[in-house]
Amino acid sequence: MITVNTAFIPGFEVMEVLGIAQGNVVQSKHVGRDIMAGLKTIVGGEIKGYTEMLTEARNIAYNRMVKQAEDMGADAIFNVRYTTSQVMQGSSELLAYGTAVKTVKV
Repeated sequence: MITVNTAFIPGFEVMEVLGIAQGNVVQSKHVGRDIMAGLKTIVGGEIKGYTEMLTEARNIAYNRMVKQAEDMGADAIFNVRYTTSQVMQGSSELLAYGTAVKTVKV
């Protein structure tokens, strides 16, 4: 699956737009991470537990988006974007989305 954050891929032509493919995940904070994050805010620096949590969330959302595009019959996803939102206190949603398309190499 080709995924890009642009509206086209050089050397490929869009034959069919299949619709929006999306994948999401809702992650909640872990109390252990919260304690360490609280300490980090005092001394400064990267909060590695949260970085790892968000990296995992992005990967899950991305893979779900790709799976949905594959189920639609796509071979590429254009205009890939990520967004986040707070669902409730202590948890956030990460959404990956893009336009699922069928392409041909030209």
